[in-house]
Amino acid sequence: MKRIAALFATVFLLSGMGQLQVMAETSADVSKGAVKEARSQAEKEKVQVVKEALDALSLTHKVLDDLKQKNKEKALKDLEKAIGKLEIILADKSAPALLPIDSSIVAIEYRGDLDTVKATLKEVRKLLDKQQIQEARRLLDTLQSEIDIITINLPVVSYPEALKLAAKYLHEDKITEAQDVLNMALKTLVRNEMVLPIPLLKAQALVEEAEKTAKKDKKQAIKHLEAAKKELKLAEVLGYTSTSDTTYKTLHESIAKIEKEIKGKNKAEKLFDELIEKLKEFKERAEKTFSKSI
Repeated sequence: MKRIAALFATVFLLSGMGQLQVMAETSADVSKGAVKEARSQAEKEKVQVVKEALDALSLTHKVLDDLKQKNKEKALKDLEKAIGKLEIILADKSAPALLPIDSSIVAIEYRGDLDTVKATLKEVRKLLDKQQIQEARRLLDTLQSEIDIITINLPVVSYPEALKLAAKYLHEDKITEAQDVLNMALKTLVRNEMVLPIPLLKAQALVEEAEKTAKKDKKQAIKHLEAAKKELKLAEVLGYTSTSDTTYKTLHESIAKIEKEIKGKNKAEKLFDELIEKLKEFKERAEKTFSKSI
């Protein structure tokens, strides 16, 4: 979790041209760069597949194929290989409870505005009132703006035990029982999905850029902050909640104070630091991990 959360701490630098500094990026450029960088970092940080676990899974499927071919001896040999692969992992006391066998990154960015979200939600409620559940679900699926880090895992405790039980049944010539155990074992794979809200990612990047821009380009800094407020409103209406003590209302109030300071004496350094810290905490606690058997 800490490794994944660390990708959101990236600082976005203004591009240079020779020794002359070019104009500050637009808010759209900052937002686009934030998503691109976060996705790139997520790809680098995603969990590495454990080869032995993946081999054991492949061998399990092979054992079932062997049994379909009524080749019990070959099934036993493949089963022994699978058990051996997992015993290598179990020999390490620090082995995790779940062994990754597949990992992927999916980015879904919502392109609509607040009014579109509200209109969609209104339509969803109508569909639900009419018991048109599937149509409502499809509409709700469009209301996402997130980077999903998906990992398929093999349970390190129960899976090897299932293979050993299947081997016992095969030795006892209980083919059907062995097949049932193996099929049940394949259903114990666990899918973990970590959800990283894109609007909160953009909001933080925009505030960080506003801080760097405030002294030399007040108008651009204000534009970044206005864009950050829009992203926060979008995150809220899309239902990305946080367990942080900080609230959306608090974040909006903090941005308003900074905007006022920039338009005045422009001594907002401390206010920026406080806001960025609140945003980081809020965003990290808005990350959600969902697990289910597949």
